[in-house]
Amino acid sequence: MGALIGREREKKTLSEFVDGVRDHGGAMIVRGEAGIGKSALVAEVTALTANMRVLKTTGADSEQHLPFAGLHQLLHPVQREMDTLPAAQRDALSAALGLADTQAPNIYLVGLATLNLLADLAASKPLLLIAEDVHSLDPSSVDVLAFVARRLESEPIVLIATVRSGECTRLDEAGLPSMMLERLPDDAAADLLDIVAPDLTAPVRARLLAQAAGNPLALTELPRSGMSVRLEEAFTARVAGLPDETRETLLIAALNDSGSLKETLDAAAVDISVLTPAVEARLIEIDYGTLTFRHPLMRSAIPQAADLGQRQAAHRALAEVLDRQPERRAWHRATASTGPDDAVAADLEAAAEHALRRGDVAGAVTTFELSGQLSENALQRAERLLQAAELAVESGRKDVVVRLLRDIGELTAEQQARATLILSDFEDGLRSTTGPMELAELAESVAADGRTDLGSRILWSGAMRCFWVEPGPTARQRVMSAADCLLPDDLDPRKVAITAYISPFSRGEAVDAGLRHLAGHTGGDPLVERFLGSAAMQFGAFKESARLSASAASGLRAQGRLGLLTRALAVHAWSSVRLGNVATALPAAVEAGRLAQETDQPFMRGLSLAVQAEIAALRGDCQAQAVAAEAEQIGLAVGARPVLATVQIARGIAALGQGRYADAFADLQRLHDPADPAYQLALRCYTLPELADAAVRTGQPLDSVLSEMEEYGRSAGSPALHIGLRYANAVLTQQEDAYVAALNADLSGWPLERARIQLAFGEWLRRHRRAAESRAHLRAARETFDALGVLAWSERARGELRAAGEASPRRSPDARDQLTAQELSIAQLAAKGLTNREIGHRLYLSHRTVSTHLHRIFPKLGISSRAELGAALKSA
Repeated sequence: MGALIGREREKKTLSEFVDGVRDHGGAMIVRGEAGIGKSALVAEVTALTANMRVLKTTGADSEQHLPFAGLHQLLHPVQREMDTLPAAQRDALSAALGLADTQAPNIYLVGLATLNLLADLAASKPLLLIAEDVHSLDPSSVDVLAFVARRLESEPIVLIATVRSGECTRLDEAGLPSMMLERLPDDAAADLLDIVAPDLTAPVRARLLAQAAGNPLALTELPRSGMSVRLEEAFTARVAGLPDETRETLLIAALNDSGSLKETLDAAAVDISVLTPAVEARLIEIDYGTLTFRHPLMRSAIPQAADLGQRQAAHRALAEVLDRQPERRAWHRATASTGPDDAVAADLEAAAEHALRRGDVAGAVTTFELSGQLSENALQRAERLLQAAELAVESGRKDVVVRLLRDIGELTAEQQARATLILSDFEDGLRSTTGPMELAELAESVAADGRTDLGSRILWSGAMRCFWVEPGPTARQRVMSAADCLLPDDLDPRKVAITAYISPFSRGEAVDAGLRHLAGHTGGDPLVERFLGSAAMQFGAFKESARLSASAASGLRAQGRLGLLTRALAVHAWSSVRLGNVATALPAAVEAGRLAQETDQPFMRGLSLAVQAEIAALRGDCQAQAVAAEAEQIGLAVGARPVLATVQIARGIAALGQGRYADAFADLQRLHDPADPAYQLALRCYTLPELADAAVRTGQPLDSVLSEMEEYGRSAGSPALHIGLRYANAVLTQQEDAYVAALNADLSGWPLERARIQLAFGEWLRRHRRAAESRAHLRAARETFDALGVLAWSERARGELRAAGEASPRRSPDARDQLTAQELSIAQLAAKGLTNREIGHRLYLSHRTVSTHLHRIFPKLGISSRAELGAALKSA
């Protein structure tokens, strides 16, 4: 209790946070320097939680390479409860914890399994999760904790994590609140020292207070050392006074990646009595076959005081007693190595592959890296480091990728190609100095050596750069020529997607034919569906794009590939909003934005926000401008043209809805200026209706834009482009036959565009004193806009109807408008008959969170059961 002197405010804050579990869950990080009292504070708060179940894990530097070591420690007391999980989640978690030898689990599926296991436990008694020294936990366990921490709001679960000051972990990326423990003020430090050592002379007391400088552990331990030294030196001095055998055994224990007392004694070849002096010196505790250091600083101080030879000897001793645990044995052999050793490197490679089978991608990265560093052969070194870098891409570790590629050294041509592709797999690679033309040359070179698959992947990277950063027609043509050479089959899904990204109009017939041929022949492969969905969006085939990207998203969810799922959702949202399907687009865009943050994809984060701004503009929401500004900030920072283009679309729609036609024209015209950062070759072509509306009301000419779009239209059967051309022709020429032609075109599946044409034609008829004829078109437009929730245009249709002599009923508030994006998504899935567990599995939420949301949804929709959801959503 004395260790908490001066911590009343922090204790109160943390206790209140834990007590709040009755209303909602959450997570908090407690930061502070070593010895500052993080553990003591958490222990004190934990002692006050009599009606909560506590699960705890503690990081140790020596265990960082062990797959899911921290998660195993946290869940060990409740492993028997795993049988209640759905089979896929149970298998994933069992594999991660080493309880089953199954196919490599995805880290996000392990996270979902952990979340559901904890949620089930918390149903009977609230949970307090303690994660001590997170900076020393193995990376995969930290990833799982971060996944769980993001999803605790609706669970009776609280997570408290302690992190040493100056350390950065993946948990920080979850955006959690934090508490900083500062050093004790002078009066509190003096009070603590007087309790710990009441008989000190004044000079010694003063020296100790100055040396400890408010650090509680120093105030507690330094008096026992009998000297005024640094805290680490105090521990070292205490060890120095021990017998030689005891010191050697303590060094082995400190370096052991297990708390096993037997392993330590076997490696040291001593009996337990050798450790008695260390127990008496209060350095270690021994309990039930486990050896524990009283503080992490004690454990770290011992190896620091030993020389390199002593540490290597200790690691060799441990390796000799771990012959039945090859992964741990390989690590100790590696640490004991004095230089490259192919035998050790091979063992480490096997250990990395074993980590992958358990789903420990982060651990595999570290092990492959060490394997490469210890390889004697230069080509093997490069290969192993490349494997590490490829896996680091999957786990989202940009800093690790850059370091690995920097350290590789000499590469073969094929390895150099892979290294280039690895960098381009990160969004930051889209802004690298390796442009599309260089990538095209590299792809051809690789393919010439028989690696066509690698070459096509490099070409896809080049095509993506054409989409995001616009390199100009010369670079586009160079990549297209390479694609024709490497992928001669125009019906190859890769060729269709690459062509759509590079030449959606000049090669429009080929894209159209490829999409038509392949749309029903994807074999349910989500990767193929994602390729084709993206291609369809580029081509303006938004019905196909929405369908294919939705199917791809479903498959990628099942596989736990959240990085690719983010991209599929963004395409689905972009396409759906252009179709006017706001109820589908909004939850997809919001989820894409959330996952983009979680998977560190700023381009997709910006695009999802821009789509949300467009949805807000269509709904007449005053937040449209603020969301657009946030998306623009991201888009400008990363140079992402599709983000900036979508921002201008959102602003143009908002301005049109508010009658600011000059502003709308200025906003939308920017998409057609090649010198403007919002210019994007394909996306600009699908906003002709908005641009034409603004132009006709401001008297601005559109001749050059229309001429270019008409030329595109002659070579490409893009549905959205042709719908836009027909609309623009009608409102700009003001000819009745043009309106009729636009309205009689095939608009099935395009309700927003049909309603827009009906509104424009109704307005034209009314202005030509044909009010009776206008009312049918205006009424149909109003009803469609009401149903879609496009309120700005709905009000415009109402105004025109009033002018035509027909009153309109006020639009009843749409109950769906009261639902958050996540609630809407849950309601839609529940209406389809999915169970809470199935919904949670799809949305990567616990089933209890889904249940909580449904209980909020029912009163908002005015219903009392899920059986009524379908009707409520349909009528809303």
